[in-house]
Amino acid sequence: MSQTPGPTFQHTTDAAAAQTRGIVAMMFSALFLMLGDAISKYLLQTYPLGQLIGLRQGAALLIILPWALAVGGPAILRMVSWRGQLIRGLLFLAGTFAILTGLHLLPIATVTAIAFASPLFVAALSAPILGEKVALRVWIAIIIGFIGVLVMVRPGASSFEWALLLPLIGAAVNGLRDLVSRRLSRTDHTLSILFWSTLIVGVGGALLAPFTWVPLTTTATLWILAAGVLNAAAHFAMIEGLRLGRAAIVTPFKYTGLLWAVLLGVLVWGDWPDRWLLLGAAIVIGAGVYMSRLPAGAR
Repeated sequence: MSQTPGPTFQHTTDAAAAQTRGIVAMMFSALFLMLGDAISKYLLQTYPLGQLIGLRQGAALLIILPWALAVGGPAILRMVSWRGQLIRGLLFLAGTFAILTGLHLLPIATVTAIAFASPLFVAALSAPILGEKVALRVWIAIIIGFIGVLVMVRPGASSFEWALLLPLIGAAVNGLRDLVSRRLSRTDHTLSILFWSTLIVGVGGALLAPFTWVPLTTTATLWILAAGVLNAAAHFAMIEGLRLGRAAIVTPFKYTGLLWAVLLGVLVWGDWPDRWLLLGAAIVIGAGVYMSRLPAGAR
């Protein structure tokens, strides 16, 4: 006589299915981010940085605002900590300028690989800024990760150029942004944080746009809208991924973005990553994956 699976089996199956959906969502988030960055890199060949940022963030708000209002109404956008929202938004703005300037000057795979150092900055700065205890093995992983950054940047080598510091600065600033986000999430809703940060970055870009404005073509307008939608979709997929699955399991799949960055760089610009970039990226990603899989109490 067959037996009906009990509730424990059903719960395990549902949890595994949710975990799988979370992994898929995180991989789509990485893909959307890389596609948005590729479009931005392409547009920066013609349009100034401030104009692109202002218009791209404005396009993203066309998605984020209706989404937030549908989820929780106007109340969901309320600022509880306006100072924290402002600081996060300004850090987001600085990081965006650094990363996009780097994209304009460097191959997309190079910028992406170096920007993956952001979790290293988060871990290193969580002790002095948040007062969190950082375990010795985490410090070892941080040091190894920064060795990977040095392998990619190779200061002193003939191939070194100062533009390589831009994505590294972006990674450091974004690490600070994420630390502020961790504290801010205790008081403000995720969608409120996403909305106000996107608005601040958009306003920051728009303030510069009138001085260097280049008339838009219909094609460029469509590309900018696509970049904004992809940016919003990437954040949505990331939030969903973390909601559906355990962070330690889901988070490492964001590193699949490097595969897309390499592919887009080769197909669109003919940029092949060298062995030093791939080696350094592997070290940084390995350190990041190791830290993400540690139990919370072991960090």
